Amino acid sequence: MRYARPVNYAQLLFPDFSLILGGYLICRFTALNRAVWQPVEGLVYYLLFPVLLFQSIVRNPINVHEASGLMAAGLLLCLGGIALAYALPHLPGIGQHMPARTHAGAAQVAFRFNSFMGLALAERVAGSQGLQMIAVLIGVCVPLLNVAAVWPMARQGEHHFLRELLRNPLIIATVSGLAANLAGLHIPGWMAPTVSRIGNAALVLGLMAAGAGMQWGHLQHTRLLSVLLLGIRHLLLPLLAWAVAHMLGLDATQTTVLLAFSALPTASSCYVLAARMGYNGPYVAGLVTLSTLLALASLPFALGLPR
Repeated sequence: MRYARPVNYAQLLFPDFSLILGGYLICRFTALNRAVWQPVEGLVYYLLFPVLLFQSIVRNPINVHEASGLMAAGLLLCLGGIALAYALPHLPGIGQHMPARTHAGAAQVAFRFNSFMGLALAERVAGSQGLQMIAVLIGVCVPLLNVAAVWPMARQGEHHFLRELLRNPLIIATVSGLAANLAGLHIPGWMAPTVSRIGNAALVLGLMAAGAGMQWGHLQHTRLLSVLLLGIRHLLLPLLAWAVAHMLGLDATQTTVLLAFSALPTASSCYVLAARMGYNGPYVAGLVTLSTLLALASLPFALGLPR
């Protein structure tokens, strides 16, 4: 079954891109410079984004039995993206041109995704059933992806990996959200509006902080890494999703949702995570911006693949 609801990808992606651009212009041309935005990054990282992730995961109950095929497909897709991103420094003739610290901070761009854009897109291409399916993918994939994002930075920075995981607010939020979902817990109705507003603030400030931290020159210095990471995110992952869907025999609706999931732009929190862990935040912010633009091509490409 195919859903014929038209999707205007430019319209869908414009709000995120405009917030990134707004943050960049405000930081460069007003008194609200880097000294203002650095504390904002801390607020987003330690409070706003964790609340947003927890809310996203507990919002819709996960039925493990009914969604087992889709969950397996999502995990295989994510593991494939992680493996491709981690393999880059070991490729013959490429590794020596790839600074280890830069790769450690930016590898997450290749496999993480913008969950709220995924929720909006899934509902438009597959209705309420698609919304439930993308919620399942968020619930099972986000903890794995956040652990994978932290691991190379903790390892490269010679931090204690387990300690970094235990105190990382994004991982704490996603693991506790998944546990609450599986336990049948949910956010009380009287608290939901407040939590929703915090989530909205996380999206706005996170994207604007990414724009404020962006420096285009950093992309020029690591052009090969940029092309490879974004190539994984926007070309290889959709192709891998198509192969996994056929291998596991997903139905048409599940395949549509998985393909949309595979082609999403990377998570805006990539920038905040890299910056807060002492890595090249401006470079990652540039990748987030380019990923948002490239989704204009990768989403129609993925959804146009044969079912």
